[in-house]
Amino acid sequence: MTHALPIRRDARTGHHLDVALRLASGGLPVLPLRAGKVPVGNCRDCADNACGGRPNMKTPGPCACPRPCHAWAAATTNPNILASPAWGRVWRQAEAVAYCPGGAGVTVVDLDNAAAVAWARKTLPPTRTVATTRGEHWIYRGTVRSVNHVRDGVDIKSLMAYARWLGRGIGATALLPSSVLALVEKAPATARPVPGAVTVLAPAGGGACRHRTPAYLERGITMAEQRIADATSAIHNTVYATFLAVLSTHGRCGCLAEAHIARLFTAAQAKGESPRHCAEAWSNALTALGI
Repeated sequence: MTHALPIRRDARTGHHLDVALRLASGGLPVLPLRAGKVPVGNCRDCADNACGGRPNMKTPGPCACPRPCHAWAAATTNPNILASPAWGRVWRQAEAVAYCPGGAGVTVVDLDNAAAVAWARKTLPPTRTVATTRGEHWIYRGTVRSVNHVRDGVDIKSLMAYARWLGRGIGATALLPSSVLALVEKAPATARPVPGAVTVLAPAGGGACRHRTPAYLERGITMAEQRIADATSAIHNTVYATFLAVLSTHGRCGCLAEAHIARLFTAAQAKGESPRHCAEAWSNALTALGI
């Protein structure tokens, strides 16, 4: 049996840490959020995943670093980690508590406005709901890959993602419905364009295609989206490096479509990048590769 290490509480650490410890004791992997509802940035040793990070894992759990690094992957149920001195300094600056839905075996359908809530009430089976600032979280049993903007005002948060803890909500938690799975499956072709986005055409190609199946390209785009989503520092550099990596593999054969580029731009803009910067980073990557 483990026992949480003692930590000196004050008005800033006490509330969020107490909430986190209570949730963790119930099996919910939790982490602190700073201002803006974002995770704490990686420490110097873990910046840009210099430590190796957890690039291929879908369940939470930090690297060997004692600090809460690697965004969603920092989520833990271990009270010794949550109440450690290294985390104590973070709790003093925390603005909220978050959790990794996929690590808890659930999926959050994040409804960001009244229209999205109305759509869910008409389309999805009833389940546990939690009120948010602008809408609702609908929580289902089961996991799926996380995708933003599956339709207007709707994000899917499950594996390799985090959601803000806003209370237990009301209602019984239903099984993840096929209608949500369908949204995730068709997300690449129907992702909502970001207002003001800059249109960028895919490379025309002309080289020999090494890609034997569409799954190879899909896996590459999904990994690129996740690399951008996981970045907690040096966002500009991460976006450019990711664009460069995608183009170096898929940019010359003609299989890279505008829908794939839209997914990458959406991921970058979700991290705060402007449409103009995305276009410039894409153009610079094309130029660097001579495409």
